[in-house]
Amino acid sequence: MRQMTLVGFLQAQNCSNFVGSWRHPLAAPDFASAEYYRRIGRALEAGKFHLGFFDDRLAMPDLFGGDHGHTVANGIRCVKMDPVTILTVMGMATERLGLGATYSTTYFEPFHVARTFATLDLMTEGRAAWNIVTSMNDGEARNMGRASHDDHDGRYDRADEFLEVVMGHWDSWEDGSIVADKATGLFAHPEKVHRLDYEGRHFRSRGPFTVPRSAQGHPVLIQAGQSGRGQRFAARWAELVFVAYHELDHSKQDYARFKALVEAAGRDPDQVSVCAGVYPIVAETRAEAEDRAALVDSLPKEIDSLSLLSEVMNYDFSRQPIDEPFTEEELASWTGVQGMRDRIRRIMGDRLPTPRDFIEITRRGTAKDHPRFVGSPKDVADGMEAWFAGRACDGFVIAATHVPGAYEDFVRLVVPELQRRGLHHLDYKGTTLRENLGLPRPEVGAWKRAR
Repeated sequence: MRQMTLVGFLQAQNCSNFVGSWRHPLAAPDFASAEYYRRIGRALEAGKFHLGFFDDRLAMPDLFGGDHGHTVANGIRCVKMDPVTILTVMGMATERLGLGATYSTTYFEPFHVARTFATLDLMTEGRAAWNIVTSMNDGEARNMGRASHDDHDGRYDRADEFLEVVMGHWDSWEDGSIVADKATGLFAHPEKVHRLDYEGRHFRSRGPFTVPRSAQGHPVLIQAGQSGRGQRFAARWAELVFVAYHELDHSKQDYARFKALVEAAGRDPDQVSVCAGVYPIVAETRAEAEDRAALVDSLPKEIDSLSLLSEVMNYDFSRQPIDEPFTEEELASWTGVQGMRDRIRRIMGDRLPTPRDFIEITRRGTAKDHPRFVGSPKDVADGMEAWFAGRACDGFVIAATHVPGAYEDFVRLVVPELQRRGLHHLDYKGTTLRENLGLPRPEVGAWKRAR
């Protein structure tokens, strides 16, 4: 029976992806402590989540007004710690939970990323995943020594080459390379460890790589591109895809189109899981859950939305009166997340959008920017089942209205209902993330033969 993939949507910062979450009366304030993340990891593993995944940016949202003051004053994702370090902490507190983090192909080097995630994979006995991003704005560029962010499609062209280097390094050590034979003095077979000697348009990387293969072969690849170019990249490389779907019927169409892209890329669509971001707000009764939702909806501020829209679109929204339409030239010049911009244009039709339109349609900065299931455990499970059974997704990225309580409520109330319906596994199938996702262990060079 087909079952859901469940992913916890995490942030190494002062709030969940819902920036107002830190204002919630039940939000834990110790977000800079190891125990905070250990507690999250234990909760997700108790719910048999496949993966805890950290989104990330390389700058705080400071494009609105060209200043960080509003970001710090309002706690708009102003704390951003390194997610791989935190995954190591979580890995020591869990045994089966997959552990994923975001690293950028625009601002890191392939060898560094390959070594970081291969090491994490070894230290967690095959539970690591890498979320591949190309980053999104000038703030990140300036923190990494550049004047501005590169153009959208060019970043993905570079990312394709970046992946070739990373995958090549991960294939450097054949299985059985290390023998550590003290009697003969042979540590590893030299003929089973290979140099890469990669030379391309964007990268050169010699090798040999310095980290042997893990129990799952190499880390699982995650991607979340929403633009046409981003989806083609995901169809080529990703094994787990995160999507920002909205209306159910439209999501079914987007899901089918993406699966067709995967097949056109010469890959098995059933080996690529599409997980939709959602906010579940659950309580023992629907009335209590609705009260909880009303509290959550009282937390956002308009500045939250304007700041995050500036960040994601790489455009200073303070330059535009809130009810004045953008021009075609302005919209075309944005180098941020084009999938979000294109969705707004599709909804607006011929009318040019204003900043207020972006706020109201995207609901950026609120706990409504993903589909929301509010109610009793049955209500929430009904909503999730409708999406899953209707082939709008293969699973869900569970976003939290506050941390860690929202995860703990979901695990206590919703997970048993999903398990009762046979929609979520009763226990982990194996020890590695690939085993638990139903993915085969990749052979050396398999990614080349598939292309």
